[in-house]
Amino acid sequence: MDQNVRALAERLLHTGYEDLPEREQRVLRRMARRVAISENINISFHEQLSFGDRLSDRMAAFGGSWTFIVLFALVLAGWVLLNSFLLAGARAFDPYPFIFLNLVLSMLAAIQAPIIMMSQNRQSAKDRLAAAHDYEVNLKSELEIMNLHEKLDDIRQRQLETVLARQGEQLEELRKLMQRMDGGR
Repeated sequence: MDQNVRALAERLLHTGYEDLPEREQRVLRRMARRVAISENINISFHEQLSFGDRLSDRMAAFGGSWTFIVLFALVLAGWVLLNSFLLAGARAFDPYPFIFLNLVLSMLAAIQAPIIMMSQNRQSAKDRLAAAHDYEVNLKSELEIMNLHEKLDDIRQRQLETVLARQGEQLEELRKLMQRMDGGR
């Protein structure tokens, strides 16, 4: 089979097997064995995630949602209403200019930013993995199409040779027939 892979590489890619990158060698080996390359990257990627990775992805998804924005706006409005009107005067725990609220918002931003960045980094890694997988699938498809073209060309060549051979036989029969017709006169 290894010889089959080498011949496939030389025939389709016009290069030696050893000169190809590992990724392309892997595609050729799978192609020679008739093994599928396609796989669901999402499943294999998510199986490798730790609990913290999944938690930060959920937190980032929630932090970037309309639900978070609406809830956050309601909490802010409630905070301002509570400290400005309901607990007016000395009983307010964070009177205007809402210094404690400013501290809470700063801490939230300080925690939320790295969580979102971790999630984006994982998404970038997943995108790179998907792009590499797409390249391998596309390469295999291209090589299979090239292989099919060769097979079709070979079939067409054999058909043409058969047609030409039959035409040659027919011409020979016509010559013999013409000679008999000329000889009978």
